Amino acid sequence: MHDNNIHKENYNFKTLVKSVPELQPHLKSITGKTTIDFNDASAVFLLNKALLLSHYDIRDWSIPENYLCPPIPGRVDYIHHLKDLINKNDVKGLDIGTGASLIYPLLSASVYDWEMTGVEVDETAFKKAKENLSHNPHLASKINIIHQKDRGNIFKGAIAEEEFYEFTMCNPPFYASEEDAVKANRIKNQNLKARNLTRNFAGVSTELWCNGGEALFIKRMIKESVDFKTQVGWFTTLVSRSEHLPKIYKQLDKLKATHKTVAMELGNKKTRFVGWRF
Repeated sequence: MHDNNIHKENYNFKTLVKSVPELQPHLKSITGKTTIDFNDASAVFLLNKALLLSHYDIRDWSIPENYLCPPIPGRVDYIHHLKDLINKNDVKGLDIGTGASLIYPLLSASVYDWEMTGVEVDETAFKKAKENLSHNPHLASKINIIHQKDRGNIFKGAIAEEEFYEFTMCNPPFYASEEDAVKANRIKNQNLKARNLTRNFAGVSTELWCNGGEALFIKRMIKESVDFKTQVGWFTTLVSRSEHLPKIYKQLDKLKATHKTVAMELGNKKTRFVGWRF
């Protein structure tokens, strides 16, 4: 994790339970260490809700049933690395696919006092994001939420004329279809020897899959970014699959874009984001 990520150390469950008492019944001890069952969606949600309240003063946060629950340590890690990339204090950022959780704008405003705009195509997620913002009036002046009504657009309809963002960020849909998503979750749970194969499978279509999956979504994003090259300092996106990187680099080189890849490690999970500019 990034050096500035406060979640590098073990969770202080005593503090977290004080913030969200509903977390208490989900705690258990394994080899003398307090933890939760990370395959239990309710426990995972309550843990992340407690992290947001106790560490970031993000209040009354919630997500609709069957929507993705973002792991806070990983989400804030992306933000800390973006801070290194931008190396500025007065920052305005754009989150593509902000989701019902509104997690990147909320964390960015809380941690670095950045101005953020979140863009979302799913109407239910858009409404929930606005609700989460309404519960945090101390951050409201820093955050704007846009409903992207054209699913074929990424930056179009989100970046207005003469508007400038220091960066864009994105956690793109991972799978190419619902079938792929269900299959991957089944394999994951079999590997974990989970008793209930569906209990922690969450996420609606716009969050989990799109035509062509992650690779095609990022390809579209890069292509569209050319039209906004004077309005964005750094375009960035998470890339979950390292095998997609060569094609991404090839496309960026063809467009004569400057690009860099920032590696991130979260426990045993390795991920990265790619940033580019023109």
